[in-house]
Amino acid sequence: MKKVSIVLAIVLVLSLMLTACGGEKIRLATGGNTGTYYSFGTAVSQILGEKTGYSFTVQSTGASKANIQLIAAGEVEMAIVQNDVMDYAYNGTDLFAGEQTQGFSAMAALYAEVVQIVVNPDAGITTIADLAGKRVSVGDAGSGVEFNSKQILEAYGVTFDDIQKQNLGFGASADAFKDNKIDAFFCTAGAPTTAIMDLATSANFTILTVDDEHAAQLIAKYPFYTQYDIPAGTYDNIDEDVTTLAVKATFIVSNDLSEEVVYEMTKALFENQTEIEVAHAKGAELNLKYAVEGVSVPFHPGAEKYYREVGAIA
Repeated sequence: MKKVSIVLAIVLVLSLMLTACGGEKIRLATGGNTGTYYSFGTAVSQILGEKTGYSFTVQSTGASKANIQLIAAGEVEMAIVQNDVMDYAYNGTDLFAGEQTQGFSAMAALYAEVVQIVVNPDAGITTIADLAGKRVSVGDAGSGVEFNSKQILEAYGVTFDDIQKQNLGFGASADAFKDNKIDAFFCTAGAPTTAIMDLATSANFTILTVDDEHAAQLIAKYPFYTQYDIPAGTYDNIDEDVTTLAVKATFIVSNDLSEEVVYEMTKALFENQTEIEVAHAKGAELNLKYAVEGVSVPFHPGAEKYYREVGAIA
């Protein structure tokens, strides 16, 4: 009986330990294993795991759209996505036209993914309106970049029918630009971006400004956009700040996760920002104000509880 009591006591202690740390298993969908989503997600999940006691598994995926579909299918509990793509999914528009998906909520906007419109100034391009009639890569077909391109061009009175449209990824766009096969390309990514940095040694280029008037129109119509200044010196030949638009890399979570779990993860994310910054450079952009701005999808109750506690939202 004494041995049985000891065994029962051990089982009870282990149960209490598991309860204390939640025993929660979080599968995190990121992006390709050479990209920022994957490296950032890996760094953050290690720290969140240490601070919350939850067990994280990081998955390499096809990024935003695929990640939302994985949450909808119940195959992951958490993901990194662009905030414009999650808006499309939540409202069933553009990239998710006809397939509205609402099984997820926002947890936190993380860092900027900047719309960079790279152009050849020798092609007579000084404004976005000048892209009419030019050879322009607008990103991969069906990508978030393609929709950014479409929306911004249309704000300046230019449609895809008005340009010589090509659908190329970032690397292929940079190569085509070097070879004078295109006059401009759109790139929505963190700045600096490797594909654009490589151009500085071999091609003459500049990055177009999205002026305040058109930026305001776009933000009013598409609330997932924010204004963003690319600092002078980000690229070797960019000597002045360039004002453009950005979307945000954002943590989303399954609605099936409890309020307590998401609260603890959100709290750990911001209370350990310094440690996250050491683990990954993008951690420097973690900011409570930034985390809640430009997020057009409802926050998970657990995240909302934390933001109200710290005054990030009223």
